[in-house]
Amino acid sequence: MRRTSFSPARQIRRGAVGALAGALALTALAACGTSSSDSGNGDSKPGTGSSDPAAPLDPKTKVDLTIDCMPPAAKAAELKEWKQDVATFNQTYPNVKIIGKSTPGQCEEPPRFTAALKAKSQPDVFYSYFTDLQQVLDNNGAADISAYVTDKSVPALNSIDPAVMGVYKKDGKMYGLPTSNYQMGIMINRKLFKQAGLDPDKPPTTWEEVRTDSQAIARLGNGVYGYGDYSAENTGGWHFTAAVYSLGGDVVGSDGKAAFDNATGKQVLQQLHDMRWTDQSMSKTQLLKWGDLQKQITADKLGMFLAAPDDIAYMVQQLGAKYENFGMGPIPGGKATLTGGNGYMIKQGSSPDKIKAAIAWLNFKNLSPGKGQFEWARTKADQLPVGVPQPNFFTGDVKAADLKSRTDNATMPVANFAPYLANPIPGKAEPPKAQEVYKVLDNAMSAVLTNKDADIAKLLSTAQTQVDQVLANQ
Repeated sequence: MRRTSFSPARQIRRGAVGALAGALALTALAACGTSSSDSGNGDSKPGTGSSDPAAPLDPKTKVDLTIDCMPPAAKAAELKEWKQDVATFNQTYPNVKIIGKSTPGQCEEPPRFTAALKAKSQPDVFYSYFTDLQQVLDNNGAADISAYVTDKSVPALNSIDPAVMGVYKKDGKMYGLPTSNYQMGIMINRKLFKQAGLDPDKPPTTWEEVRTDSQAIARLGNGVYGYGDYSAENTGGWHFTAAVYSLGGDVVGSDGKAAFDNATGKQVLQQLHDMRWTDQSMSKTQLLKWGDLQKQITADKLGMFLAAPDDIAYMVQQLGAKYENFGMGPIPGGKATLTGGNGYMIKQGSSPDKIKAAIAWLNFKNLSPGKGQFEWARTKADQLPVGVPQPNFFTGDVKAADLKSRTDNATMPVANFAPYLANPIPGKAEPPKAQEVYKVLDNAMSAVLTNKDADIAKLLSTAQTQVDQVLANQ
């Protein structure tokens, strides 16, 4: 579960950040000597390329690619980098025409995404969340690209975390490529930690410490609260899941059924209830969604909340915050942390050459160390955030080299992320049918945060029954 904020390094789920520009198109200069002409659907004519998946795309082959989640005009620096990347890509593939499309609001809004799938109107290369695969397959929306993805078409393939690559796999087949990922941790306001007599270099690592630190921060008064959480627009269920994972629990068990109506689920809701009503270290304003907590912590009215590292970039770029005021620690509890992200799939029915061209673009733009989104010196020069430890899906020497480049070109105090980086927590994927599950769990989260007399046992029992119904309809 994330929303998209068009950060330069990744485009993951984010709250809407304002009305963005409508569709924009980028067209590459057509090179001479093309041996094919464009057909109505943008595919190359028969005989101009090779149908062999293992064969590279012939640069002479003419292919049109529509791709969504292009940065909007309002994001001038990011859009400039996109255009630069198209121009560089066209030096190798002069006849691949990249037609970028930006969308109003988020890159993906679930209702719009579902409608496009059903209407078969998604772009050739379409943005998706890690949790979207089953829905796309149910609608016959994505091409099987298994044979096309090799260490020739994606040279860094063997240096990408297999768990991340596996997100877009089903029954041994691959249907997409990841372009970014994240792992939840705890975001803190370093200024408020200091004012409350807490050490900002030592964020809480247990939920007991979260409660204690939250009380200390709330004692500052003047509308300052220690801890915040979501409970609306599916984000409450998302955070409930993250908290359950952190304690070693599951939201959906290995048997495919809901698995949170137990002591772990009760612990999560009981702590929130107690912080809200007994300690009063959480705000009276509830039913919060993505973007609300970021505004509160930026205004120095909130001490901490569960987040991903790139929230800091959003807060600085969109809300006028200063990097040095914030830091991150690993998710309290430390048993596991929710991991998610985004990537692209290629529309079902695309020709072999179109698939090859799409993979070539995604490889250059999103999967090549030192290029595209990982060209950190350029990102720094464009005065965009550098230093956020994500996307972080490389392994081994490639990961080390990328982290060094990120650190060398940092535009923020990377030491503020040291507790997060020094204490890696095993990642755990979001549950099946995540958005529908989260919607159910929002009710339990909102109840304990708005009703002092909420019946936690009943809330969990009701939610478990409803989630089982959701899962039964797969």
